Amino acid sequence: MAPEPTTTVPVPTARKYPREGWARLRGSAVAILQLVVAASAAFSIAHYGLGHPAPLIAATVTISSLGLVRDARPWRVLETVIGMVLGVFVAELVVFAAGSGWWQLALTLAVSLSIARFVSPQAGFAIAAAIQSIIVVVVPSQTPFLRLLDALIGGAMALLVTALIPRSPLRTALADATRLFADFENAAGTVAQGLRRGSRVRAERGLEKARDLQGRVDDWRVSVESGAAIARISPFLRRQRFELERFERMRQAMDLAVRNLRVVARRSVYLVDDGRERDVAADLLLELVRGADLVASSLTDISDEPAAREVLTAVAARLDPVALVPDGSLGDQTLITALRPLATDLLCATGLGPDEARARLPRV
Repeated sequence: MAPEPTTTVPVPTARKYPREGWARLRGSAVAILQLVVAASAAFSIAHYGLGHPAPLIAATVTISSLGLVRDARPWRVLETVIGMVLGVFVAELVVFAAGSGWWQLALTLAVSLSIARFVSPQAGFAIAAAIQSIIVVVVPSQTPFLRLLDALIGGAMALLVTALIPRSPLRTALADATRLFADFENAAGTVAQGLRRGSRVRAERGLEKARDLQGRVDDWRVSVESGAAIARISPFLRRQRFELERFERMRQAMDLAVRNLRVVARRSVYLVDDGRERDVAADLLLELVRGADLVASSLTDISDEPAAREVLTAVAARLDPVALVPDGSLGDQTLITALRPLATDLLCATGLGPDEARARLPRV
């Protein structure tokens, strides 16, 4: 009997965990500072300024509103604050009218969770709002609606800190963009390998990588939108607005480029099923990858945009399927045609408008 095939699973090394942990810590350093400052300030105002004996809600609302999430847009923070303040208000009403007990807790949770789900689609937000209402019902207070004032103080501090201690949106957006471009080049390079070797396996692997790119695009969208929203209210981030607007223009173009790369990858999978090598298409795709690499460099140095535009224009000008593969099959010519919108999207990422980018393609 032949032995069963075995699969070797890489065992994570102990060295990996500190590196990942330090990376997470560095990425969350400003968010942690926000949380510490906001919660401490909210507690101090309520306790020392207003004489509240135990302003627990002031600190918990602040922490729950800010969190450690990537999306720190002011409207999201405000949405969270409103939901939790409503939860505290409902709980205060129940306690004031009916006291504390199991059925009062059940009623408070039902109403608070319902309000939270109405306000926000995030399940974690509903849980956070419910926890605030539980604290109000379970922890006794001698003064009615005192916790509601604490919740308002905590929410106000969360919004104030969002503007005064912003979370380095440009750095986050740049990191997300860098990851997207690196994975884009890797996916396109794998598809090109499949074309050059006539390998369906490699082409399919490239298609898998291209499909995985959408998560990177979504991450970049969230970080750019969040950064732009924070920059609009923060006096310290106004200079970053231009760069964030440029990133958004590039992101929109790359979103389309990722979609068109998937089209190219799917066509490549079907085309190389015959095992034939297709060097022309592989070379063109790799030239587009080189152009994309220059676009990635322009993220930190805008002077690289003209060079990227020149490289991509040189590739786009050659994308005539009949001229490139005159003796090729319809499938070969269709693959070259599929590279045209990909080249257009990458040209748009360099700052060209769609019409300008399409004008650089040969007529077919």
